Amino acid sequence: MNTSFIHLILLALLLAVVGLFCTLVGAAAGLLARIGGATYATALLRGAVAFAGSATLSLALLTFVLAVL
Repeated sequence: MNTSFIHLILLALLLAVVGLFCTLVGAAAGLLARIGGATYATALLRGAVAFAGSATLSLALLTFVLAVL
């Protein structure tokens, strides 16, 4: 098989895993905020901030790993 094709598939799978991870982090943060007594809007905002932060960190780490390899 072509090596670049395998790298492309691996990258797509890693991006899917990162997206799933960030979604779970955002949902957990929003749920914990709501359980803590925050309003729906505040809980949604906290979940969105957690999603964005984890996405930024995960994609930066993925970029670093791909640059090293």
